[in-house]
Amino acid sequence: QVQLVESGGGLVQAGGSLRLSCVTSGRTFRTNTMAWFRQAPGKEREFVAAVTWGSGRTRYTDSVKGRFTISRDDAKNTVYLQMNSLKPEDTAVYYCAADRLYFRDPVTRLDEYEYWGQGTQVTVSS
Repeated sequence: QVQLVESGGGLVQAGGSLRLSCVTSGRTFRTNTMAWFRQAPGKEREFVAAVTWGSGRTRYTDSVKGRFTISRDDAKNTVYLQMNSLKPEDTAVYYCAADRLYFRDPVTRLDEYEYWGQGTQVTVSS
């Protein structure tokens, strides 16, 4: 059974930091791009960041560039999202996802990702 389990969310003041983790199990994703998406109340789920197999490339949505960093540790089957300088507009449920294909550049469309976690809530107060 494939599982992606996120953790690390919580309540933080604007300007603060959080680090999200996503632990995978049930199969290896070493050859797949891994990504973080988020969904704010009343909004569609949106792409945040992705990292390719072997950490070769990363991609970010414009609103988080320079503040968020995605990374992966395949030895630990874990993907991270370091979030700094958080803003109230970063408030959302954050989801980890695995690309359905292998060995390709980061993609941003939701339907390109096959496996999803249950999400972790991030709330940034002003």
